[in-house]
Amino acid sequence: MSARERILDAAADIMRRHGVARATTKEIAKAAGYSEALLYKHFRDKDELMLSVLKERMPPFTSMGVPGEGAVESNLVKIVHGALDFYRRSFPMMVSMAAQPRLLHATRESLRRYGAGPHEPVRALARYLDAERDLGRVAPSADTQAAAALLMGACFQQGFLLYFAEGDDAPGHTEPFARDLVRPVLAELLP
Repeated sequence: MSARERILDAAADIMRRHGVARATTKEIAKAAGYSEALLYKHFRDKDELMLSVLKERMPPFTSMGVPGEGAVESNLVKIVHGALDFYRRSFPMMVSMAAQPRLLHATRESLRRYGAGPHEPVRALARYLDAERDLGRVAPSADTQAAAALLMGACFQQGFLLYFAEGDDAPGHTEPFARDLVRPVLAELLP
């Protein structure tokens, strides 16, 4: 396993157990078995490390699939299923950051520099739905931005409830939730 991979594993573990706010680069480097200087050879700063953990160590859901391939409904269920898993597993990482206004502000600014943030999944889903609309697989009158916001908002809320009920390492039972969340939106989306 490469040094970068070990650092990401250590960071993911520490961030899940202690939250992003309390996970220091020194502690992450020590847990990975490396110096803090080596950590900075692989990541510019803690924010880049956090983004890499979210992208590479959390269940993926920003991959929206290929417009025109598969059924819109099954694509949405996959997207929502991934989002539910992602939010359930990332809650313990993010809650400490959100509770500290200065840290939240600094993280917000840093994420902007990286072109990232919590709004990106909504934008990505809206882009996917727009592309499907251009192909005639989503109704011309569909409000894709609202549908994306509703689905991702429901995923965020349900992800929190699943985390609250089961924790972040409990086996995911999100497939039925994903189908239930997608079904009402389909009536507005499908031609």
